[in-house]
Amino acid sequence: MSIPSWYPDERLHAGDEHLDPEYVAKYDRKAQTDPADDLARLPIWPDSILVDIGAGTGTFALAAAALCRKVIAVDVSPHMMDVLRRSMREQGIDNIETHEAGFLSYEHHGDPADIVYSRHALHHLPDFWKAIALRRIHDLLKPGGIFMLHDLIYSFDPDEADAVIESWLAGAASSPDAGWTRAELETHLKDEYSPFSWLLEPMLERAGFLIEDVTHHGSIYSTYICRRPE
Repeated sequence: MSIPSWYPDERLHAGDEHLDPEYVAKYDRKAQTDPADDLARLPIWPDSILVDIGAGTGTFALAAAALCRKVIAVDVSPHMMDVLRRSMREQGIDNIETHEAGFLSYEHHGDPADIVYSRHALHHLPDFWKAIALRRIHDLLKPGGIFMLHDLIYSFDPDEADAVIESWLAGAASSPDAGWTRAELETHLKDEYSPFSWLLEPMLERAGFLIEDVTHHGSIYSTYICRRPE
C-alpha cells in the first residue's frame, strides 16, 4: 500500500525532542519506564507476534522479546530506533524487527499480530488521524487479538479541567533530568492531542474493538485493553 499524498508526515507530530539525538540519549533516564506491569497483563505466549507502535528506545520491546516469537518495534524517530538497535546488539537479541514508521505509515507483512501495544504515542495525532490509526491497528491484528493502549487520556469533565490540570502541573519535576517539567507538560497540553476518555472510547468501538478493561491512573493517564472480535 502506498501512503496517500494527503496523509501527514508523522515526524512533524512526534515532538521535536524525539528527533533530537541529545534528548534521545537521556530519554530512558527521564522516562523511567518499567514494562513489567503491562507485560503481566497481556496474554503473551512463546509463539506470539507483538507490534509495539511508538516503541521509542525500545524498553518495552526489549522486555517483550524474551517472551515472544517476534516483536516488531515501530517508531518515527531514527534516533530512537538507533538506540534500540544498539541495545539489541549489546544484549544479543535477534527477534526484534525495527521499522522507522508510525501509526499511519507502518505496513504489516506476514502473519497477523497477536498483540499491538502502544504507550504514550497516540496522543501525537489529532483525532481524525487517531480514528484512522485505530482502524489500521484493528486490521493488523488477528481475530481475537489484543490492543493495549497506555497514554495520556483525560478521564474528567471539561468543567473540572482547570483544577485537574493545575494539580497535575503542580506535581511536575523540578528539572528535566528528574522527569517532565511544568514547561514540558504545558507544551503537551498546548501542542499535542490527548483525548478525553469519553471521546476516545467511541473511536475504539467504531474502529471495531471491544473494550475489555479500562484503568484510569488518576485523571490524566489511562490504560485500555481492547480485543478484535473473533
